[in-house]
Amino acid sequence: MTDKLTTEDVEELLETSNRQIREEAATFHRYLYDEIDWRDRLICIKGARGTGKTTLMRQRLKDHFGEDSGKAIYASLDDLWFARHRLKDFVEYAYEHGYTHLFLDEVHHLGKDWSLAIKNIADQFRKLNVVYSGSSLLQLEKATGDLSRRQATYMLEGMSFREYLGLEGVLDHPPLAMEEIVSGHVGIASKIDKELKVLPHFETYRKRGFYPFYRESLAKFGERLAETVNKVLEVDYPAIDEVSQDTIRKTRRMLMVLAASCPQTPNMSGLYRELETGRDQGLKMLKALHRAGLLSLLDAKGLKLSDLSKPEKIYVGNTNLMHALVPRIDVGVERETFFYSQVRKGHSVAYTGVGDFAVDGKWTFEVGGKGKGFDQIANVSDSYVVNDEVSVGHGNKIPLWLFGFLY
Repeated sequence: MTDKLTTEDVEELLETSNRQIREEAATFHRYLYDEIDWRDRLICIKGARGTGKTTLMRQRLKDHFGEDSGKAIYASLDDLWFARHRLKDFVEYAYEHGYTHLFLDEVHHLGKDWSLAIKNIADQFRKLNVVYSGSSLLQLEKATGDLSRRQATYMLEGMSFREYLGLEGVLDHPPLAMEEIVSGHVGIASKIDKELKVLPHFETYRKRGFYPFYRESLAKFGERLAETVNKVLEVDYPAIDEVSQDTIRKTRRMLMVLAASCPQTPNMSGLYRELETGRDQGLKMLKALHRAGLLSLLDAKGLKLSDLSKPEKIYVGNTNLMHALVPRIDVGVERETFFYSQVRKGHSVAYTGVGDFAVDGKWTFEVGGKGKGFDQIANVSDSYVVNDEVSVGHGNKIPLWLFGFLY
């Protein structure tokens, strides 16, 4: 049995929390900030590495509680302080000293039973509101405790093109519904085009706008993104599966092969032979890359990931990853990758033999360059051509960049 923590014991952690909150910029908020019902007693914020989960939690604490409020604490569980103290003792201290809200980051550093620890906190300290997250999306998805009935779970996607423009301070615009885009795109795009020249910003976003950390160092962005991929493969993946270094090497090779050949219908049997791995192990590797946000799998029937044995198409998770992983970018693939990365949030996207994407079982979209026409979807109802390199469309021809305003 350990002695209870004193204020002197916790002072170091409180000072770190207060400093981080004080230094956090709260002028720009991600889309999820206003979607979360912060009144819920247990909130899980998931998302791929680098999408801004830590910033989201710190901003909420700063906006709602202020600095050093005595009511809320932010603590990252990878802090060395937790190498000397137990989380349960820290939570007990916070509870007994009148704190009402805990923001716990990097919870996967508690080890494989991290979800059981969160469950115990929720069960034993019922007057505490807990918001938690972690860098490892793979580990957060593989929870060992039964948290599904106790918590509200939210997924933070990478930044949309709309958010990128907001963060850059060049355009503040609300998100658009798909119905607004397909029915009123000409008027919407014309109005935006009068406020700024959108295409140069769109080109930059595709290279470095999906991950908010690009602002920390533009020159080092590619290097930082490569480090993020390496952490997924070398830290997150082994933590959810007992995989060997050989499997990690094959998974890395799978990512690079698929990134270079996306998005044609993959020959998975041939890929497994090339990687010298079996079908079951190969499928497990593929699904891990998908869950981590490094790849996006597209199916014709909208099957769950667990049911997929052979996706119709495979895309890199976003265009920033494309530029980091692929030596030569195919602009047609980049266009489709952008479209899919922006539309899949909040919409059902499926492969269709006619056109590139079927969305919500209602709309069909063919994605291409400025001169792309309707030849492939001429006889398809509710079909639209999505054109790159144009600021404003006409009729059923919609500019590609506008689909970056969906969230």
